[in-house]
Parts: sequence; structure tokens; C-alpha cells
Amino acid sequence: MTDSQHRFDAAEREAVYRAIALRRDMRHFTPSAPLPDEQLERLLRAAHAAPSVGLMQPWRFMRLSTPAWRARLMPIVEAERQRTADALGERSAEFLRLKVEGLRDSAELLAIVLAPDDGTVFGRRTLPREMAWSSAACAVQNLWLAARAEHLGMGWVSMFDPDELSQALALPEGSAPLGLLCLGPVPDFYDQPMLEETGWRHARPLADMLMTPPDLGA
Repeated sequence: MTDSQHRFDAAEREAVYRAIALRRDMRHFTPSAPLPDEQLERLLRAAHAAPSVGLMQPWRFMRLSTPAWRARLMPIVEAERQRTADALGERSAEFLRLKVEGLRDSAELLAIVLAPDDGTVFGRRTLPREMAWSSAACAVQNLWLAARAEHLGMGWVSMFDPDELSQALALPEGSAPLGLLCLGPVPDFYDQPMLEETGWRHARPLADMLMTPPDLGA
């Protein structure tokens, strides 16, 4: 490619930063038909373009958008929602008032699955599982940003017992479910992350995330 093909102009650069800033973990969806196949493929291609350690590409996606699959998965998510509420103690009732998933209403429901270890050593010899998880998370982030650019919402649901979900999905040995992804049109995007809007928790500033290394001298 020429140098110009690798460069972003000011408008393109601003669009990238805008998509990052406006991305939200969505829980409220507009009931609608499944996404057109070409649009869903475009989104999944964006996910598949994610970086991965050692080019291992450990992500797998499973489409679970039928009413039968939603009905099968809802009790698994609801059971973990109740266990989470129990673990929260005095905040239990407050938590139960939150909407924590959009499995019923989203146009699409996908599972993100960590594939069995393929033996990749490059870049992950000391952190084999962690680097696989990190690589799969990059694919989810790509999907999230592509969805936002297409004016679609996405929510990552992590409330489930992994063994129970693995069994329901008949995953091969060595696989692990990382999330259920609700994807589709939304009535509106949250102005702030939903947990901030509801007062559950507030994001900390970037300054709090910057660490100072030990002084090694000049």
C-alpha cells in the first residue's frame, strides 16, 4: 500500500475516537428482525481482524439468535443473576432492579468462546491462558466498535456458570465460554455508561490509572 492508504485524515481520525468515546455496554434493545446476513458478516469480519498473541486467533463465535436458544439460555443467566444478588449482601435489592442483559430483545445473540489451546508458544509461554483471553477480548472490542459505527448496540453478558453454559452449547473439551453478546438496534444509546447513569458505580479518571515505576536513577 502507498503511504496515503495507511494514513487517516482528520475526519477519519475523529470518527475512530468518537466511536470509542460513544461505545456503550447496552442492555436495552429494540425488538427487531435478525440482522441482514451481509451486515452480520461485516461485523464478524471486524472482530476477526483483531490482534492476537502469536496470531493464535483463539476466538470462536456461535450464533444463538433463535427463540429456542434464548429460552434455553435465559434460566442459566437468571440463576447467576440471583447468585450475584446473594453475594452483594446489602446491595442485593439495588442490584436486582438493574437490567443486566438483553437476551430477549436483541436482534442477535452470539456466544464468544475461547477455543481449545492450539499450542501457540510465541508471546505466551509464561502467560498462556491470559494471552488467549486477552486476544479474544480484542475481538469483542472490535465487534463492539464496529457495531457502534453501524448504529447498533451491543452488550456483553457474563452472568452464567461457565460449566453449565459449556454443557448447554456442547463445547469441545478445552473450550471456555467468555460471554453472551446481545447485538442489535437500540431505542437510544446511554449518555454515560449505564452503571454510572444508575449510580451503581462511577468511572475513575485516567490519572488514577497511571503508575509510577521505581526510580532507577539517570
